[in-house]
This record gives sequence, C-alpha cells and structure tokens, in this order.
Amino acid sequence: MLARDVMTTTVFVVEPNATIAHARNLMVRHRISRLPVIDAGNLAGIITKKDIAYRLRQGEPAWRRRPLDRIPVGALMTEKPLVVAPDTGVREIARIFSRENISCFPVVDEGAVAGIVTKTDLMKSALVRALDCPAKDVMEDVATVSRYHSLDHVVGVMSERHDKVLVLDDDGTLAGIITETNLAFYEDEPKISGVVGKDITIRRRGTAAGKAGQTLMVIPPVAAEDLMTSPVITVDANTPLPDAIALMEKHHVNSVVVMDKSTIAGILKRDDIIKEVAK
Repeated sequence: MLARDVMTTTVFVVEPNATIAHARNLMVRHRISRLPVIDAGNLAGIITKKDIAYRLRQGEPAWRRRPLDRIPVGALMTEKPLVVAPDTGVREIARIFSRENISCFPVVDEGAVAGIVTKTDLMKSALVRALDCPAKDVMEDVATVSRYHSLDHVVGVMSERHDKVLVLDDDGTLAGIITETNLAFYEDEPKISGVVGKDITIRRRGTAAGKAGQTLMVIPPVAAEDLMTSPVITVDANTPLPDAIALMEKHHVNSVVVMDKSTIAGILKRDDIIKEVAK
C-alpha cells in the first residue's frame, strides 16, 4: 500500500495570520488534530493540537501572557514540515512516524498538497490488520499524576515525555486520562490564559510552635481532574491486539489502558502499534 491509498484528500488549511481560535474551531468542527498552513499557495508549515496544548503551560506572569486564542497560527506552527510523495510506501511512512515522533505528513504532488496521511489513516492499512499478539507484548509504561495536580505540572510531565498521562485517585486507582486533545480543546482555555490563579487569605491554626495567623495561598484555577476524560477505556493484558484495535475504533480513541486484574500494567497506544508495523 502507498500513501495515495490511505491518505485523506479533503484537507482543511489555515493561513499564517489566522488566529489560534480559528484553527481550534476548525479542528473541533471537523474532528481533526492538525492543519497545514498555506501562505500564498505554498506549504509554509503545519499546526497541530500538540502545538496548542503545550502552550498552555503557565510559565510567565499573567500580565505578560497573551491570550492563546489571539496568537497567530504562524507563531506556533512547525515550519518546513516533512512531506511525502503519493507513491511512498506505508511501511516507510510508519518508520518515519516512529523515528521523527510526528503525527502526520502532507502528501505533496508536483508542489501542491494533494492530501494528508495521519497515524489514524495508517491504522486502516492491511499491515496493521495483520498484527496478531496480546496487548501486553506491545504496551508501554505510562506517567501518572494526582487528580489534584496543577495544570503546570500536568503540561510539564506531558511535554517532557511527549505523551499522555493517567490521573489517579488518592487510593491509586484509575480516575481518568489526559491527552493533548484535552489540553488543546479545553473549553475554559481563555480563563487559563488570562488568570494564573486567585490569591486568597486563610486563617492558620495556632500550634505549639507558633501563634495563629493568616497565610496567603495561591489557588490554581485548573487541576488535573478538571481536564481529564473519565471513565477510561481499558483492556486486559492478554487481550489480542486486533480486539484492542477494534475497541479503540469503536470508542474513537488512540489508546487504551492495559490492566492486569485491578492493577495498571501499562498503556497500548496507536504509536506502539505503528512501531510494530515499522519493524
């Protein structure tokens, strides 16, 4: 199979001076995760939900932070993205996906964007359908956070690992999952961009070591539990890979959490499956 056999030919695009708000609206409306950026008819870059998601980290004072939705696409896009030709083989595309840690390729034919190949498109190939092993043979480990962890902490963990995270309850049980989609399309993002937190004063109890008094605390506006998706789709560690893939398709997700009885064993992601194809 070749790129032309699996690519999506209806391609939604944006210009570099379009706002992130416009790009986000296009992604939500058409249920897509990336947009080629076209400038004067030429491919200038690509903007993905990952680019938007990781920009949510609150690393600077609120008075210096420009609301994300007002930022032009050109400021966050990846310039000069990798492209493939229509006759590029699916296995080669899988290898480049795995090696470069990217999620899509514009398909360029004679200088024009003819389509786009994503990891979702690749999952429809015969090479994926031919895989036959249990989920535990393909899964990988996964980072976790508490449901009370701050937005900054969540984005920090995700950007460091370039991956999603699981959210745990106080007793260590699975509470939810946070993906780049949760961050990029979080409906209260304007509040995140405009306000770091709220300063409140609380009364501290007196102790043997000191007197009662007042303490100023900063309450973060967004925590992991505000962002997470719950419940989480899970499979048993011995679930055959074709069954796990079918479950992912049914629920329109690109990962499932792998459980060994009541314990989190790992996570099976679309990326892991594509790596199997690339071998």
